Amino acid sequence: MEGGCQKDPMEVIGRAKGFSHEEIIQNLSRHNNFSQHLISQIKRIPEVVFRNSGSSFAKKINRMMREIGTEAYRAKQFTRTEVNNRGVLYGVVLLRHRVIDKVLNYFHERWPNCIICLYNEHNKKTSIINEKGKIQESELQLKEVVDNVSKNRPIIPYFEDIHFSGEKIFETLYGSQFISERENKNYYKKMIPDKCFELPGMRGGVERHFRNKKINEYL
Repeated sequence: MEGGCQKDPMEVIGRAKGFSHEEIIQNLSRHNNFSQHLISQIKRIPEVVFRNSGSSFAKKINRMMREIGTEAYRAKQFTRTEVNNRGVLYGVVLLRHRVIDKVLNYFHERWPNCIICLYNEHNKKTSIINEKGKIQESELQLKEVVDNVSKNRPIIPYFEDIHFSGEKIFETLYGSQFISERENKNYYKKMIPDKCFELPGMRGGVERHFRNKKINEYL
């Protein structure tokens, strides 16, 4: 183009498949295989290579970024929680990457008046987020943490009236929505990835073994 700036022929138009330098530098440290050496390598490579997964190294970094996002998403969607009559919501997660804050903030946004306690089976620690959004970590087991944070909180009638466990909620919802004549096993299995059944609460859970009484065999 005469008399003007020429555009980079490798310029990324739209999102492409990968991530920007900024996204990578901000989030890659969450990966359990992160090292500071990776950042120095990333800074020497043009962003377009990552946005287009244009090298084996870029593919590796983009895969790591997706693993971080996938783990956080699955924890948000498939973590079973219970709530006691003191407004303490608690559950168990399995997080290999450093995404516990993302999961805690997700539950905090949904239940801002609760204290959220999540025990991570991977590092054997319990993380807590209070009503103000402050996050703390404890070496204690989940039950001890829940007991400690509950003892100085008043009984909340609203939570005292909740009697459903996660399994009963699922059975009630499934029973009300499922139509045996429209059974679609492949679709059902696709909507809950097999990997999710390795998560706490999903292992051998009601989602896998649930049977409609009108069906002799399901899944």
